[in-house]
Amino acid sequence: MKFFPILMSLICCVASVHAQPIIGNVLNRNITSLNGKWHIIVDPYDNGFYDYRMQENPWGFFQNQKPANKSDRVEYDFDKSEVLNVPGDWNSQKPELLLYEGSIWYKRSFDYDLKKGKRLLVWFGAVNYRADVYLNGSKLGTHEGGFTPFFFDITSLVRDKDNFLIVRVNNQRRVDGVPTINTDWWNFGGITRDVFLIEEDSLFVLNYHIYLNNHNPNQLQGWVQLNEQISGETIQLDIPELKLSVSGKTNEKGVFVFEKNVKNLIRWEPLQPKLYSVYFRYRRSVLKDDIGFRTVTTQGNRLLINEKPVFLKGICIHEEMPMRKARANGYDDAKILLGWARDLGCNFVRLAHYPHNEYMVRMADSMGLLVWSEIPVYWTIQFTNPQTYQLAEQMLAESIDRDRNRASIIIWSIGNETPVNDDRILFMKNLAHKVRQLDSTRLVSAAMEVHIDPADPYTYHVDDPLGEYLDVIACNEYVGWYDGLPDKTEKITWQTKYNKPFVFSELGAGALFGHHGDSLTRWTEEYQEYFFNQQIKMLKKIPFLTGLSPWILADFRSPRRQLPGIQDFWNRKGLISDQGQRKKAYYVLQNWYRSIK
Repeated sequence: MKFFPILMSLICCVASVHAQPIIGNVLNRNITSLNGKWHIIVDPYDNGFYDYRMQENPWGFFQNQKPANKSDRVEYDFDKSEVLNVPGDWNSQKPELLLYEGSIWYKRSFDYDLKKGKRLLVWFGAVNYRADVYLNGSKLGTHEGGFTPFFFDITSLVRDKDNFLIVRVNNQRRVDGVPTINTDWWNFGGITRDVFLIEEDSLFVLNYHIYLNNHNPNQLQGWVQLNEQISGETIQLDIPELKLSVSGKTNEKGVFVFEKNVKNLIRWEPLQPKLYSVYFRYRRSVLKDDIGFRTVTTQGNRLLINEKPVFLKGICIHEEMPMRKARANGYDDAKILLGWARDLGCNFVRLAHYPHNEYMVRMADSMGLLVWSEIPVYWTIQFTNPQTYQLAEQMLAESIDRDRNRASIIIWSIGNETPVNDDRILFMKNLAHKVRQLDSTRLVSAAMEVHIDPADPYTYHVDDPLGEYLDVIACNEYVGWYDGLPDKTEKITWQTKYNKPFVFSELGAGALFGHHGDSLTRWTEEYQEYFFNQQIKMLKKIPFLTGLSPWILADFRSPRRQLPGIQDFWNRKGLISDQGQRKKAYYVLQNWYRSIK
């Protein structure tokens, strides 16, 4: 049975938090929302950022200049410009921005009465892709990566009246980015998640991790970290329902490390979630979170939740609301998407191909859905570029730090369909090592591809050398769609050299809702239905199969998908249409999932 080195995890987690600080549990802090209408300036030539020598312009749009007199020349005005909703992508809000890739400047004014001895932070849930952030004409910093949170301390810059927060958002795809230029989803630009002001005391609880010991499921372990490296500070943790209280002093890194035996704990289970109210007390402040406790381990090719084997009945999901043709965000969107998955019969969702918003994983906690969380190391990024690796590692750290207390997440995925070569192996191996430094209480995986020997074309091998560094072996397969017709599945035999849990992370076929024909006519619901019937017959014959997450829950937008009258910039592999209608294949998979006990 695979267990995890808990003590080393505590030491490494403590070190990593200081290396890449992320404030945890933002939704339960003292927050002021800056969501709403922001004034914007579309800047395709980056005229507000660079001067004509391509240097950052010290008199750029972030200065929010106004003419001093009637002769003064200022060639922009936020307050007379149009507005966009935040959170939200710009592509879905204005037709002329549907395919726009470039810079847009956002401005939001606010007042704030900050009392003496308090600290004020500005926090962004995500900005796609690069954000240059300014307050009152001063640059706070830059963040790269479109799916993870970041924040800045603005205590010394905020004033009582007339603050102006300005963000240059640039969503241009880059060959050295993560993801790189070529993907299969819509490049939604903008401030796509919440923006909050967070008020704290000068010293406060920055983040924490509390979990069941995989060696001893009757023992809680964890750590609580302050925002500064200060020793001797008393921190207390309470779980009233368990009549549990533990307190202690911070070490020289500002971290309180603890372990505590616990009795009568009800574990968080798939589809039977139990969440406890946990209180973190420091000086006069109290921070509350709702946390579930469970173990996740492996034993040969079995995946165990709370020491019991589980078959992952899953589905892939993009962070998109198809009916709105927009990025998903908020509890309402999460409830719809994950509700569809629950109705399908799922106990597991793969959140592809990037970290989804925090509402999704919190809703998964509440609904009892297991989660695969992924960073967008996708297809062929620059595996030899040290800056690209650092960016991938940063995204990994930001994702883990935000969601490390979510019981639903059992797998951290480090990528999707990356090519087999030595540079990629080193890149991915290092990421897997980084995951275990940051959080060794969960499993590591990646969606790999299949190897077919031309001399034996019907034996499919899952033998990617990356599997050596993973806890769960996963691969994407499309037999019957990209690989022959659906009846080819009857000839296929699957083999893997790894004695580890094995999951099909993708399989699927495209169909336009309402388009009908026989079972061999592409793009019809009947073809997709036949595809899933044939796939299920094949899957039932794989003795080492631990689960699957077919591609995908709902149709989603993609510029790669251009067939007129069928795709029209939509990937049609969804089991649910862009209008929320269930296709025939939905019921095929639902019936199978419901039959699996």
